[in-house]
Amino acid sequence: MSVLTITEKNFDEEVLNSEKTVLIDFYADWCGPCKMQSPIVDKIAEERTDIKVGKINIDENSNLAEKYGVMSIPTLLIMKNGEVAGQFVGVTPKEKIEEKF
Repeated sequence: MSVLTITEKNFDEEVLNSEKTVLIDFYADWCGPCKMQSPIVDKIAEERTDIKVGKINIDENSNLAEKYGVMSIPTLLIMKNGEVAGQFVGVTPKEKIEEKF
């Protein structure tokens, strides 16, 4: 499954109303650690069909970053049934992320 671009416009539909668990990567284009995290998130999206994977650009969607208390990037959130079920701050290995599913 490919990585979704999640915005303030499609957040409710893609995340809050999703029947699947959603992994969200909060990032910015200028962020070096985000560039290290991105291929890990992409790999999870390729390998897992049981979850949704999306990315949120914090510069373009600052209200979502603020709503979920994103203070440092990259931040990964795992959302289940519209609620935060897990969070990682900083570059996180694939194995550690997948332990939460």
